[in-house]
Amino acid sequence: MNIQTQRFIDRWAGQLLCGGVSAWVRLTGLFGTPARMPAAPKNILVILLSEMGSIVLAGPMFAELRRKYPGAAVHILQLKKNQEVSKLLSLTDVEHMHTLDDSSGGSLISDILKVSLKFRSIGLDAVIDCELFSRVSALLSFSTGAPVRVGFTPHTQEGLYRGSFINHSIPYNPYQHISKQFLSLVDALDAPYSMPRNRPAAIRNTPVDTELSVKFTDTELETYRSKLESDHPVTRERRLVLVYAGGGILPERAWPASHYARVVQGLCNAGYAVGLIGLKDDAVLARDLQAQVGDAACLNLTGYTKSIRELLMLMHASALLITNDGGPSHFATVTPIQTMVFFGPETGKLYGPLGHRTIILESGIACSPCLTAYNHRLTFCDGDNQCLKRIAPDPVLDQALAFLNNASASAGAAA
Repeated sequence: MNIQTQRFIDRWAGQLLCGGVSAWVRLTGLFGTPARMPAAPKNILVILLSEMGSIVLAGPMFAELRRKYPGAAVHILQLKKNQEVSKLLSLTDVEHMHTLDDSSGGSLISDILKVSLKFRSIGLDAVIDCELFSRVSALLSFSTGAPVRVGFTPHTQEGLYRGSFINHSIPYNPYQHISKQFLSLVDALDAPYSMPRNRPAAIRNTPVDTELSVKFTDTELETYRSKLESDHPVTRERRLVLVYAGGGILPERAWPASHYARVVQGLCNAGYAVGLIGLKDDAVLARDLQAQVGDAACLNLTGYTKSIRELLMLMHASALLITNDGGPSHFATVTPIQTMVFFGPETGKLYGPLGHRTIILESGIACSPCLTAYNHRLTFCDGDNQCLKRIAPDPVLDQALAFLNNASASAGAAA
């Protein structure tokens, strides 16, 4: 099911259902006591349906859950296509990972019914809904039967209605990094009340560390490097720079291809090999960039890695990643690679990769960022993403070469 269909159903059917559930919860709540988190919960569910990069940004939240509730089983509900990342990062035990197949409306509804029954049989103590104003995820949090439901509330923001049955809610804050806000969801679990702005909440810094890791042996990395050099001999003599020029499901997040071509050409001229990475769908763009660059050191590596784990090994074998906002920039944070990431429709202040090895590239144009939870990530620029077009390629090339030259000098001094 495409993203526009999902948005349409979520907006119209979702609001109606959220209203009905809210009325039911309010009526039945007249005869009960407010739900509280038990001192030793046994089962906590995290709903995290969005993009794969958000899974990495949620790493500190999962670490905090494990520290705070060491005896609880932490379950994850996510889209089937995103489960590979959770398994790779070992976010929780495999038997506690649950998925929804959103390839069609029928499969999605069928899976929602199945997982709801499954969670009711497990007996959840609490559920954390990490989605920003998705009615589907809010309804899922109710259908699981968990008495404590944590999630974001729009407070007085119009147009984001998703009912009033999230009984431990916090306000969404567009000025705070999303990893910090995920941590606030954990704080809300044992709060005696919902936590709107006038109630005390924990003071936290934006996490620096993802608290995630993917282990590789030296032999595994050396074997992969040898395979890369065998498949692409130019990488034996030249250090490799990776470039992800695709925009994924939000093409307005892509820096112009002509700008990428200028940077790739400059890197090749400076003696580096450049690998264009991406999924098979990005192959056409990669071939177009290769034609513009016209240098044998520009490699089409789209589809070359068969898994996220292989992509991480490729990053281990590379010196720099230049990328649009998206999954690769976040996966890079669990490897040693330096990254340069373009932001425009969204902002690095909210969704920037964690850690100290990332350079955020933004134009600062007044209409940026335009994709927010308040407009359900629908831009008004109709593809004319001036926020990215105005980031000129030559300064980006200079910045990339400065990093690469400094890294070479540091390596030489250490040898």
